[in-house]
Amino acid sequence: MVAPRRYRPLAVVLVCLGLLLLSGCGGGGGGGGVSVAATPDWARGMATVRADALPAQARETLRLIDDGGPFPYEKDGSAFGNFEGELPKQPRGHYREYTVRTPGESDRGARRLVTGRDGEIYYTDDHYQTFKAVLR
Repeated sequence: MVAPRRYRPLAVVLVCLGLLLLSGCGGGGGGGGVSVAATPDWARGMATVRADALPAQARETLRLIDDGGPFPYEKDGSAFGNFEGELPKQPRGHYREYTVRTPGESDRGARRLVTGRDGEIYYTDDHYQTFKAVLR
């Protein structure tokens, strides 16, 4: 059955919208729109923070991690035990921790980045009490 002439524009719009939704082009891709990265499986169910929204000192620590160092603190790059159980359970040695400088602190402070073997990155600013998954 052919739609009456007055409903054809509406039918065309509905078909186009349906095709757009099926193709997954609902607003995150090109064309000048803002692209939002999908949340990776390891970060699902956690609070997240975009890397570019981290404090400047954390972004600098990320750069050092990407560059392989050198790191300002002796313990940077050491195994993180996850004794608090706030991160997903993994075998010992899966996680590594790095100090994020805290302005005004005379010691290492409370801020850390923790990385995982599979590319995970977590940020804490309260010495392992809570973590946010860092999205890049």
